[in-house]
Amino acid sequence: MKIQKIQLLAIFILFNGILVAQKTNVSKPAIIPHPTEISWEEGSFLLPERAVICYNSGAKQSAAWLQKLLSNTYVESYMMTGGDCLGFSIELKDELHGSLGEEGYELKITENTVYLTAATNSGLFYAIQTFRQMLPSEIEKRKISDPIRLPQVEIKDKPRFGWRGSMIDIARSFFGPEYLKKHIDRMALYKLNKLHLHLTDDQGWRIEIKSKPKLTEVGGKSAVKNGRSGFLTQEEYKELQTYAKARNITIIPEIDMPGHIYAALIAYPELNCEEFSNLEPRLATPPQLFHEYTVGWSKFCLEKPEIYDFVSEVIAELSEITTGEYIHIGGDEIEDDRYKEFVVKADSIVRMNGKTTIGWEEVTQAPVNLDFISQRWNGKTENVVDVRIIESICTNFYFDHANVPGQENTNNWCQERGVSLEDAYNFNPDNPNVIGVEAPVWTELITSDDIADNRLWPRTIATSEVGWTVQESKDFTNFKERLGHHGDRLDYLDINYFASPDIEWNVDRGEGVFSGFMPEAE
Repeated sequence: MKIQKIQLLAIFILFNGILVAQKTNVSKPAIIPHPTEISWEEGSFLLPERAVICYNSGAKQSAAWLQKLLSNTYVESYMMTGGDCLGFSIELKDELHGSLGEEGYELKITENTVYLTAATNSGLFYAIQTFRQMLPSEIEKRKISDPIRLPQVEIKDKPRFGWRGSMIDIARSFFGPEYLKKHIDRMALYKLNKLHLHLTDDQGWRIEIKSKPKLTEVGGKSAVKNGRSGFLTQEEYKELQTYAKARNITIIPEIDMPGHIYAALIAYPELNCEEFSNLEPRLATPPQLFHEYTVGWSKFCLEKPEIYDFVSEVIAELSEITTGEYIHIGGDEIEDDRYKEFVVKADSIVRMNGKTTIGWEEVTQAPVNLDFISQRWNGKTENVVDVRIIESICTNFYFDHANVPGQENTNNWCQERGVSLEDAYNFNPDNPNVIGVEAPVWTELITSDDIADNRLWPRTIATSEVGWTVQESKDFTNFKERLGHHGDRLDYLDINYFASPDIEWNVDRGEGVFSGFMPEAE
């Protein structure tokens, strides 16, 4: 091992003459989300043909991410332990916890070295994403052989909120592992860190529960009109979580209950009341599948004690295969005299299984545990508990709504004109209990990957800046200018994004064919 290090040093010394300081100024990259502190310096740094990536103890994984990124350029890089070397230097510094937290980082580019420093590998990962945005957009699609010069810069950066999320409803129309992995890669580029999967609803049950096989055998066969059916096996779900975790993203599974539950009621009819009185208005009757859009008409028969056996089995098994700390229990759009009783018991079941409970804001009408997290979508609930909050207010973050007024095949029930890019960007949470933001996409009318892309992007990028950048550093005009410079990058990432007409995009829409450079780091 020692001989190998000496050989690598010899290689570096042989080629260090290539590391030439460039005094010519170069254009400043458009970084999203906007960093906390950024200082552009005179001069530039020419990426060398050969370089060493030095890393200290614990930072090898991050060095591997950087090396993979550089492999899409002409740079031939070598990894070795060490510090403060020319080329690329990656360091974990525990003392930076106080100033940078778990996800902050420092990125400094001098005339001959790129320094990436953080307290954790999560911070280093985000430093690499910022560095990635400083490289030419073509890196997302093909290897770059032309010389690359970067401006000298010093960045100190950390997120405003620890929760920066995207939600995809895969219950009404199914989106499988291939699309979800693409979405995870795209989220990572913009420093989003929570992927909420709405796994169950009236139209479908999308997660395998081995103790209740009919949930997917029966409930997995249905979907909304023109939508896709299917489900995630437990192995697919576990592998998806591993993929996400490597990119600093936690997956949050949601089992919506006690309403929005018809897919379970057709699989296990004993969860219904006599004569299906729990289905009102009765839009379908077991074993009939439900393919329409109406919500708020199905619920468990809450007077039956055995429903809690069902909930306990499902939550226990889901908790066992979920690596993150959260289980979402839904809880929206239902009226029942036993609703609050159910919510308190469901919250207790989640906590008994070692997880933190999340629910839509209606749940806070009940005296849930104070560790509970409320996800606000309309802001109208009179809560009886003072708990942490995720902001998903529909007028700002429901991306199944139109990008612009009149867009076809979009919802408009929350805001008739839709949810514009500016609506998303200008949201400013003022409640001290807020831990972050999350933008849901409901899929009643989103039945293909291309349509999902069109609704998610670029509004998801606006969400990333809301979640990361402090309010004082936000400016919509400046954001639009920076976003315009990301048009070709989004194309190279094969994202069928909505080309917002008020953005000066830096490219005519092309046929992107590449879904991202981010394979698993060794």
